[in-house]
Amino acid sequence: MKLWGKFFSAVLALSLLSYGISGAAYAAVEPLSVITEEFYAEGNIITISGFVKNFDASDPQKKMDVTIVITAPNGNLVTVLQISPSSDGNYSDSFTAGGMINAEGDYTVKAKWGAQSNQTVFKYGGSSGAAPPPPPEQAEVIDEEPPVDEEPPMESSKPVCGPGTVLKNNVCVAEQQGGGGCLIATAAFGSEMAPQVQFLREIRDNTVLQTQSGSTFMTGFNQFYYSFSPAIADYERENPAFKEAVKIAITPMLTSLAILNYVDIDSEEEMLGYGIGIILLNIGMYFVAPAAIIFKIRKRK
Repeated sequence: MKLWGKFFSAVLALSLLSYGISGAAYAAVEPLSVITEEFYAEGNIITISGFVKNFDASDPQKKMDVTIVITAPNGNLVTVLQISPSSDGNYSDSFTAGGMINAEGDYTVKAKWGAQSNQTVFKYGGSSGAAPPPPPEQAEVIDEEPPVDEEPPMESSKPVCGPGTVLKNNVCVAEQQGGGGCLIATAAFGSEMAPQVQFLREIRDNTVLQTQSGSTFMTGFNQFYYSFSPAIADYERENPAFKEAVKIAITPMLTSLAILNYVDIDSEEEMLGYGIGIILLNIGMYFVAPAAIIFKIRKRK
């Protein structure tokens, strides 16, 4: 009996120990995790991945995308990504280091899913910004015939842009990274492929970003817009009534932006003129007109 008693005691102890270990392992799983490598150099592939513990593709309240916001060492916004987790809750996205990620230092990666949030940091070695090396010179070929005088080719007046930048209107500007779309419009119309969202993307890429003043405006606007848009987009997905209200609210703005499709913008002055005009038009529609209507109603009473 003593031998059997010792055997059952050992089995009971092992069962309790394994239950405690499994419970601790399950408790160690974060509600939302975000992972990157510790260091990246120019041209490396930056991979951002993680796990959403409560993700459920069958539940509309639990199948939201993960919003990733990357900020530079100086606090400026670099890019915003929206990643759809797989059915098991894992998510991942990759892009090449460079472009807006150019300064040396620590970059903060913030992940948000519903009310859950987490963050991590990776170090970037900095971009060289050097022009690519010229091709090797070909060896001279001796020709018995006398050389023919040819006019020297005209040197290109276009500047050479370094890695991570592209040439727009004879000016090197930062190359746009993936993501960073209109989060509020995407959530309102249900897809990045919706005509309204594609229209906003075309206006941004083909009109506003084609000028230096437009690029400068978008840099400041993105810094402000992405400080609140992820939270509004999440609330749209959770509340269908609020989603429909946002859809109605942004329709006048989409109509005003359609003006840019019918004008030719060939200079910085034209971009500034039309841009300020559209901003004033939207202020009139969203603030001045409602205020005037409210004032007249109160005056009648």
